[in-house]
Order: sequence, then C-alpha cells, then structure tokens
Amino acid sequence: MGTTTLEAAPEPKYWHLKTVLSEALDSDFAVGEVLPNERELAARFGVARATLRQALEQLELEGRLQRRRGVGTTVAPPRVGIEVGNPDLAWPGEAGKDGWQPLDCVPVEPSAAVAALLGVGPGEPVHIVRRTRLTQGQAVAAELLYVPAASVPGLAAIEEVSGSTRARAVLRELQRLVLQGKDRSVELGSARADDAKELDRLPGAPVLVVTTRYFSAGAVAAVSVATYRADTCRLTFTESGDVEISAADERRAG
Repeated sequence: MGTTTLEAAPEPKYWHLKTVLSEALDSDFAVGEVLPNERELAARFGVARATLRQALEQLELEGRLQRRRGVGTTVAPPRVGIEVGNPDLAWPGEAGKDGWQPLDCVPVEPSAAVAALLGVGPGEPVHIVRRTRLTQGQAVAAELLYVPAASVPGLAAIEEVSGSTRARAVLRELQRLVLQGKDRSVELGSARADDAKELDRLPGAPVLVVTTRYFSAGAVAAVSVATYRADTCRLTFTESGDVEISAADERRAG
C-alpha cells in the first residue's frame, strides 16, 4: 500500500478515506493481518490522525476491522451468521439451544432500570444469570438474564448451590412456567468494560444489544440483555413479526 493523497471530495474526508481504506483491505491485506500504526497510516494518506481514527472507527463498526487487546487493529474475518430466536416458543437455557453456556448466578436487589423492565417493586430480589454464547469456539455474545425470585419459587430448596450449577438451576426452574410469548428489541451500542473483557474486545467496541422479555401468566417472567459483537456477528431473526423502530432514548439495563 503506497502513499496516497486524498483529492477533494463532496463527502466528509473521513468517509472518503474509509472507502480508500476499504479497497486497500481487499487488495493489500489478509484476514487477521495487523495494520500499520496510526502515525504511519495518517502519513501515507496525508490526513490528520483524527480523520484517520474516524475512518477506522467506521470500518470497525462495519465489521471490516477489529481492535484486539495487545495486538492492535487487524483485518476482520467475514461476519458469522447468528440466529436469534426460533419458530417456536422457547425459554432461555433449554437443552441444546444456540450454544449458550451458563457461567454463574447471583441474587441481587435490582436497579431501577431492571425493576422497570421486569415490572417488580424496588427491593424485590432478582437472580442474575450470566451466560456466554460460543460459535465455532469463539465467544460472540455475553448475556445477563434477569429472573425475579417470584418466577422461580422452587429455587429456595437448592439455595446452597452456586456458580454455573446455580445458573442451571434457575434456568431449569424457569422452564417449569408456561411461556406465553416474548418481545425483542435491538439497538447499537458500545461494549462496557465487563462485556469487552468477556468478548475479548476493547471497551467501547461496537456491539448489538438484544433485549428480550419473556411473558408467563400475564407478567414478565424474565428479561434477557444479550450483547453481541457487532464486528463479527450478523443477526438473523426467524420469527415472524413486524420491525418496530423507536426514537426513544432507551439505555441498556444495568
């Protein structure tokens, strides 16, 4: 990749640079190859480092680049197709579903945002099940599953268990309920520190946040907040239904 000077373009300079860089990724770099540092790239293209960073951030958002801890910026492999949902109603954690692995579970008093999602009062205990989703041996998503204690009353008999065993117990008890329906929303976000560590990304990396509410007996029985790597995942929804676009300023519960 030789030195290139950008000509005047009607679109923003960083956007034009992104196009030039994208073409260079196709012709000059292999998947997994580390890009030169920012100073070298900025010099080659005759742009300010701030402009370069904007272009690199856009390419990361589009899944062309990945920022890796201790490695730098590398050329990303093609996105992996990830199926979200299924044609029939299924609780999270049902055997053999989607490669989700339970990690641990802790009882907490929910934050105001979580309580509002679940429709529970302040101070009512909630179990947080933490799971990770593996595809081709790679962690592609991290999930926090919020389950009100009222949804799993049978768990009281096995309070002594902890970790992944407790997580499996909560999921098993949840599946005793009759699932009446669920709704789902998707939004673009930035990886928080805990998600970034679990997914081997840097904090602030682009992610897709999928929030699912599960209903039973006319109430919210559980809420899943799953964070998918936007740089490697292409989500496919197989359930029928309309796509709702909302301008509301909704934030990830936490």
